[in-house]
Amino acid sequence: MKPNKIALRQITKIYGQDPREIPAYSILQASRYLKMPFETLRSWIRGRHYPTKEGDTRYFEPVIFLPEENIPRLSFMNLVEAHVLSGMRRIENVPFYKVRHALEYLKREFPSKHPLADQLFQTDGVDLFIEHLGQIINVSRNGQMEMREVVEKYLRRIDRDFKNLPVRLYPFLKTNPTDEEPRRVVIDPLLSFGKPVLAVVGVPTEVIAERFYAHETTDQLAKDYGCTREEIEEALRYEASARRAA
Repeated sequence: MKPNKIALRQITKIYGQDPREIPAYSILQASRYLKMPFETLRSWIRGRHYPTKEGDTRYFEPVIFLPEENIPRLSFMNLVEAHVLSGMRRIENVPFYKVRHALEYLKREFPSKHPLADQLFQTDGVDLFIEHLGQIINVSRNGQMEMREVVEKYLRRIDRDFKNLPVRLYPFLKTNPTDEEPRRVVIDPLLSFGKPVLAVVGVPTEVIAERFYAHETTDQLAKDYGCTREEIEEALRYEASARRAA
């Protein structure tokens, strides 16, 4: 269910700001939740110097910007941006220079603090597209119009509110993700302080894992939480691969 305008105003009043913008996740924590290498995520946030074949050194400019420059913690919106970018790179194999071209175009034409999260990107595995006023725009090629169908896939693993902004993220359950994974684990900044929870019951996946490692069976856990054994096993797989990813 999407939050309405009145609910969002009440929530913002309680938190003092939009909870989606609160710096809540360390880089290590975010890399675990998204099952991506820590160094990759850090370079997207902090940038990095790297050597070239010619023997020079170049600087990789950051593409994700934190709520507080001096606080190395991501907001929920940053988490969504990293999820989208990770999917573009790991699943769709979109070249990084195409991503940069798309972000530069969006910055000029559709200013936003979080373009990777705000836009409903689509891709054909080569270029990136958005839909605007009924037209498909190739944002990797300076706004060239495209009328052919493009692939949405994993980019729809995000629930959005009445302003089309992200409110929930369904992270991939595997370290090597596919676009057909079920949406069984959810990250919602209003649930369990933004920790991943088993969507059907709202219990943090780390709590389920801790009970399992304390020698409780999957059948016992399923009975306690009123869900299926398969759902408990999905939560355990998510926690196990999240720990390995970082």
